[in-house]
Amino acid sequence: MTKQKHFYALVAVLALSLISVSARGQNYKPNRPVEIVVHSALGGGSDVFARAVVEMIEREKLLPQRLAVVNKTAGAGIEAMAYLAAKKGDDHTIGIFTNAWVATPLTSKDAKYAVKDLTPLVRLVLEPTIAVVNAQSSFMNMNDFVGAARKNPGALKQAGGSVTAIESLTGLLIQRSTGVRWNFISTPAVKDRIANVLAGNVDIIIPQPQDVNEHVAAGKLRPIAALTEKRLAVLPNVPTIKEQGIQMSIIANARGFLAPAGIAKEVVEFWENFFAGLTKTASRKKYVEENQVEDVFLKSRELAPFFDEQITLIRSVLQEAGVKKSLESDYPRLKAGALRPIHGFATAISDTRPTHAFIPVHRTGHPAYSSESGAVVSWN
Repeated sequence: MTKQKHFYALVAVLALSLISVSARGQNYKPNRPVEIVVHSALGGGSDVFARAVVEMIEREKLLPQRLAVVNKTAGAGIEAMAYLAAKKGDDHTIGIFTNAWVATPLTSKDAKYAVKDLTPLVRLVLEPTIAVVNAQSSFMNMNDFVGAARKNPGALKQAGGSVTAIESLTGLLIQRSTGVRWNFISTPAVKDRIANVLAGNVDIIIPQPQDVNEHVAAGKLRPIAALTEKRLAVLPNVPTIKEQGIQMSIIANARGFLAPAGIAKEVVEFWENFFAGLTKTASRKKYVEENQVEDVFLKSRELAPFFDEQITLIRSVLQEAGVKKSLESDYPRLKAGALRPIHGFATAISDTRPTHAFIPVHRTGHPAYSSESGAVVSWN
C-alpha cells in the first residue's frame, strides 16, 4: 500500500507539473520589447518590410510590447543568422528570412549557420520581380538589353542587393541563359538602386513592382520583362521573360519569420497565431494589395518542407548560373591590389569593410559578384 501511495503521489505531482507548464504556454506573451533581426541595411528590402510589419502591428494594436528592428548587415544574412543562433532559447528575438538566407550558406564558407539551424515560425509573402530600365534608354524589351550586352560584353551595369538576393540570382540566370554578361553593382538600399538607374549610372535593376510604380507611371522608368510565370495583373502589357524567348528558372522572394533554436513549443504557437491574426487585418490586406505581393501564409510545420524545396531549387539555380562557393574573404586581396573596383563604383580603400562590387585584376571571363561583406562569389 505504501508503494502504491508513493506511486500515485508521484503521478499527481507529475500531472500538476504538466498542467502548470501547459498553462504557462497558453498564457505566453512577450513581456518586454521584441527584437526583429534583419540582414539588410536601413532602406534595404528586409528593413523596409520589417518596418512595414511593425507599422501594421502598431496600427492594429496587436501587441503592447515595443518591436525594435535590429540591422545585422554583414555577409548577406551571415551576421543576422549568427546573431539569432547565439540567442538560443530567447523568446523575445525573431528574424525576417528571405531567399538570401537560404542561398548564402550555399555560396559562402563564412556562413556557420543556415535556416535549418533556427526555429521556423511563419512565411508571410512571396514577391514577384520585374526588369526595369531608364525610360530614356533604347531598351524596349529584354531582348534589346541582351543584344546590347552581347555587342559590348561587361559594359552594361545592374544594381542590386547582396550576391544571394533574388535580383542578383535572376540577373545571373538571364546572363547564363542568353550567353551574355554585364557587371553587377552591390547597392544595399532599394532607393539608391532606383536613383542610380534614373541617373543613368546603371542600366538595369530587377525590383519588385511596388518599388518603381510611381516612376513607371511618371514615364521615367520602363519595365521590359516580368520575371514571373504569368503576366502580372498590375502590368498586363509587360511580357514575361519566357514570352520573349528566354528560357530560365523563375524564382520569387519569400519573406517570413524565424526564431532562435531552443524556444518552447508554446512560443512558436504564439507567433503562429499572432501572425495568422495579422493576415486578417485591414492593414495587412492593404499592404498586400498596394505592394502586389502574394499572400501565401505558412505555419511552422509547413515551413520545414518549404525550406527543403527552396534549398534544392536555389542550389540548382546557383549551379545553373555557374556560381561557386566562396573560399575566402576578398578584402585582404583588395588591400593587396589583387582586386579592383568595377568602373569606379567602390569607395576609397580604408580599414572599413568594402560595400561595393570588385573584380579580380587578372581575371578573364565573367566578373565576380561581391556581397555587402566583401566576400566574392565567382562564376564562369
